[in-house]
Amino acid sequence: MARANRFRIIAAEVFFLPVQTRVPLKFGGQTVTSVSCARVAVTVLDDRGRQAVGWGETPLSVQWAWPAEIPYETRHEAMRAFVLAVVRRGVEQGLAGDGDSGHPLAWGVRLLDDLPDIRADFQADRGDDFLLPPLPALVAASPFDIAVHDAYGQLCGEDIYQTYDASHLGCDLASMLEPAAGSDVSFRGKSPSDFLLTDRQATPTRLPAWHLVGGLDPLTDADLDGTEPDDGEPVTLVDWIARDGLRCLKVKLRGTAADWDYQRLVAVGRLAVTHGCTRLTADFNCTVTDPAYVTDILDKLARDHPQIDQMLLYVEQPFPYELEEQPIDVCSVSARKPLFLDESAHDWGQIRLGRELGWTGVALKTCKTQTGAILSACWARAHGMPLMVQDLTNPMLAQIPHCRLAAHVGTIHGVETNAMQFYPAASEIERAVHPGLYRRQGGEIDLSTLGPTGFGLRVAEIGRELPAAAGVFGDVGNHRG
Repeated sequence: MARANRFRIIAAEVFFLPVQTRVPLKFGGQTVTSVSCARVAVTVLDDRGRQAVGWGETPLSVQWAWPAEIPYETRHEAMRAFVLAVVRRGVEQGLAGDGDSGHPLAWGVRLLDDLPDIRADFQADRGDDFLLPPLPALVAASPFDIAVHDAYGQLCGEDIYQTYDASHLGCDLASMLEPAAGSDVSFRGKSPSDFLLTDRQATPTRLPAWHLVGGLDPLTDADLDGTEPDDGEPVTLVDWIARDGLRCLKVKLRGTAADWDYQRLVAVGRLAVTHGCTRLTADFNCTVTDPAYVTDILDKLARDHPQIDQMLLYVEQPFPYELEEQPIDVCSVSARKPLFLDESAHDWGQIRLGRELGWTGVALKTCKTQTGAILSACWARAHGMPLMVQDLTNPMLAQIPHCRLAAHVGTIHGVETNAMQFYPAASEIERAVHPGLYRRQGGEIDLSTLGPTGFGLRVAEIGRELPAAAGVFGDVGNHRG
């Protein structure tokens, strides 16, 4: 198929797919037992009159994106409503001719720039006594953005990552990114393909898989209390390691109980050593305010359990989300272990601020938009910051762009993927087409079943029956495939 020229959005549908966890997911002070996945189908039209449909999906993980005293259902409903508001705005702009774009990255940058105004209008229309914060707004906008990237790949008849070059983009990254002050970095003449693996032939099709050890997860049979599910899936960490051949474990900690956090890290570390795992990471979930809390744990671990300490590859986001409001100097932590931004890495501007405060790496997530993830990856790579791709417990279609991102940005080691732990049944239909993406084997996931265009979703072959659309915008007609 010939390359797409300018395109615009002419229609979209929004679906909400409810998912129940098989076991609770505990992190920090939050526990997840269910989630809504927002799925968006976007129809785009290029200036030659050709149409294509793209798909995007993101779990609206309320507890992760928006920890607050506001009742859960109030936050959940607001995020669902914001998905609809963002999609409605995008289709209206496309139909009016205001949203034409030559590339989804350029379109996505405009969407991200517009999000504060969309949030303000959303607030005014609803009259809520709270404002949707930036992170849940990004999560709610992400399935739309992902779908537009997928649709562009369909128009071009190419893998979406092969379109992140200068010939498709039509401009350089200097129009989208600014380097850190005082650095010798320049984005002039650069495109994402200068920082990513964009050639399908050179991109790995197998990636090491990180397993999440939640705060409520039983480690051995001694931790079982008889309430665990009996569905044929592993329950204890030991059983997961044995069945999936795991080598990499991410340990969720509380960040508010230092002795518990230390003992948990040691207990998981000992099991890791016994059962042949080689890498660990610790996630404090943004609940720490004093760097000494983390450094004391790291120093004690290095002194008393040097083998476990050597396995600890990096530390993930101990400190609060909003760096401007709580600009903590974290150099004492990053002097001991690589320290990765996660929740705070809303965009490349936040990563630039984090770097100034002493953060050394970035954990990317497609739930903050594909556009934002690609630009953040380029900024971080240009400034020598290592990358990881962390999960939002992505089931169904959400798993595919998530794993694609990890394969193409070149992470420090593999990808976190844990939907098969917490709701494996949710992805049974997708697993029939992409078995290696929804079941870890030999400690890895397998991306070899992906299709050649867009994200390679192969939606028509998956054939999932969807619920009634929660929103239909523009003339969808018969174009959804």
